[in-house]
Amino acid sequence: MVLEGSSEALCPPPSLELRPSCNKSQPSPPLGSCSTPHDGLFPGDKEPVKYGELIVLGHNGSLANGDKGRRRSRLALYKRPKANGVKPDVIHNVSTPLVSKALSNKSQHSISYTLSRSHSVIVEYTHDTNTDMFQIGRSTESMIDFVVTDTAGSSTSGGGQSAQSTISRYACRIMCERNAPYTARIYAAGFDSSKNIFLGERAAKWRTSDGLMDGLTTNGVLVMHPAGDFVSEPAPGVWREISVCGNVFALRETRSAQQRGKLVENESNTLQDGSLIDLCGATLLWRTPTGLRRTPTLKQLESLRQELNAARPQCPVGFNTLAFPSLARREIVDKKQPWVYVNCGHVHGYHNWGYRKDKGHNVGPGGTAPASTGERECPMCRRVGPYVPLWLGCEGGLYLDAGPPTHAFCPCGHVCSEKTVAGWSQIPLPHGTHAFHAACPFCGTWLTGEQGHIKLIFQGPVD
Repeated sequence: MVLEGSSEALCPPPSLELRPSCNKSQPSPPLGSCSTPHDGLFPGDKEPVKYGELIVLGHNGSLANGDKGRRRSRLALYKRPKANGVKPDVIHNVSTPLVSKALSNKSQHSISYTLSRSHSVIVEYTHDTNTDMFQIGRSTESMIDFVVTDTAGSSTSGGGQSAQSTISRYACRIMCERNAPYTARIYAAGFDSSKNIFLGERAAKWRTSDGLMDGLTTNGVLVMHPAGDFVSEPAPGVWREISVCGNVFALRETRSAQQRGKLVENESNTLQDGSLIDLCGATLLWRTPTGLRRTPTLKQLESLRQELNAARPQCPVGFNTLAFPSLARREIVDKKQPWVYVNCGHVHGYHNWGYRKDKGHNVGPGGTAPASTGERECPMCRRVGPYVPLWLGCEGGLYLDAGPPTHAFCPCGHVCSEKTVAGWSQIPLPHGTHAFHAACPFCGTWLTGEQGHIKLIFQGPVD
């Protein structure tokens, strides 16, 4: 690439391994996914190298309309047959009218920082044979490996999907080292169809102390690493913001403020098992292969469901046997479905009485569910509160262990292990542009009550 204009060139430190410009860039091969693990296979390899998996919170095992291609609730990142990573190469100061000329070379990755109407800084990137790059965003263009849309309940409107998405089309990118230990690092912003990242005049950007450039995206990419081991000692860390160059900053005053937070020098953008990535509309969980081996598989969850049903739990009032529906029938209320009073944990079959608010309820279709649950009085202990159906958590990657499903999140009724509900109840998840609140990882519902979860009290068969 030949750039005209200012002859002044920034002199970056050798740590960025800046070298003469390289115009050749390898095309990105298709991404390996859960359904197509063979995409990451190499001649002679027995199995593909998996870097880790990304799981979108709020989807209990699959998207509402089903997982299709790159638009899914969970995606595995595999080693590519050929490296497609990039790294900083050459920095240019140019007059802004020449930026379009500089960015027109579609074989060259670059990041453009617009400082003023007459001055921009362009950083060219060159091919890196040691890393694989995976891009995440709302765009369905081919360079996006994982298409993510707003999760219901996470939008700025406070419920349901927002009319206008707050997730960037090119939200972020993850760079994975192709050699052991296969370190994965996250960076804000992804390259578009012209292989460019463009930070306009209004974007938060600055010149660093060593003369380089860095910046933040409009709504930001937030990351929270667990304070300890995500599985053995679950405890939330501190939410930070990741810059375009992968530096770590304290949160801005508001999500899109132009003033950046303070640099956090002792933290990095390296993903750990249990790291959370928030894209302002959807939150992703990163699980490593080691961490995933300690979580239940779909087959194990089905076995746990069958064990629950084999115990023949009964309604303490109607004495009818209860049964959790099959994992394939999630979110469809069954006649034998267990229901729970979330303020006390007593499990019952469905009944249409005991209301203390919103009188005049009608039974829903099929006689199995009311039009609105409202507040109910538990016939066992007389505590009043929400009365909801119980659902087994179907996304094993959200579990912290493979323990028995003895607890449920409040008020949604998603059932999983005690360690899982205790861990997720401690984690404040971003909501909208400035709020944080603990939520059920399976459906995204804000947690209520003192603990956000309840121990289930089943009654066994009387015979």
